[in-house]
Amino acid sequence: MAYKYIAEEWSAPEKSFVEELMRERLVQWRKQPSTMRIEHPTRLDRARKLGYKAKQGFVMARTKVRRGNLRKLRPRSGRRPKRMGVAKFKPGKSLKLIAEERTARNFPNMEVLNSYWVGEDGKHKWFEVILVDPKAPGIKTDKDIGWIAEKQHTSRVFRSMTSAGKNVRGLHHRGKGSEKARPSHRRGARYPEKQRW
Repeated sequence: MAYKYIAEEWSAPEKSFVEELMRERLVQWRKQPSTMRIEHPTRLDRARKLGYKAKQGFVMARTKVRRGNLRKLRPRSGRRPKRMGVAKFKPGKSLKLIAEERTARNFPNMEVLNSYWVGEDGKHKWFEVILVDPKAPGIKTDKDIGWIAEKQHTSRVFRSMTSAGKNVRGLHHRGKGSEKARPSHRRGARYPEKQRW
């Protein structure tokens, strides 16, 4: 029941106590490193929904990512502004996926399970990432999360196999209008003979 009330408050932060709480926290978070391990999830309801358990083998980390488009260097020689190649360049990945990949590089022995948004200001966005240790005995024997210890799930975040990665690849849509989404671009490039249409 408590998770229900937490979810209601976070569904509209600007109308609840969450906005005031986050304003105080963001002051502290700006001074902290870009990726930082934390003891407990900020949004317990969201973390539990995405698979987090308060047991050995699970680790939480908060990651800061800079908002906005790519910062391209302005060329020295003359061009029309249109041909400068500076403005309106956007990354092919979402900020959420970028946060997951950066976190995975800081914790090389862990696998990324999922992540969720926890705050933002004019310059940065913060995401909390759920990490799992596939070598932990408690993880291997867990019927819900034991699958992550199998070898085919190694480095899953760098192959865009997390929820954020599948969203970027267009795999969260099925049916009419998404006929060309499968196989995804990555799989189609690697295995062209497996493309069936």
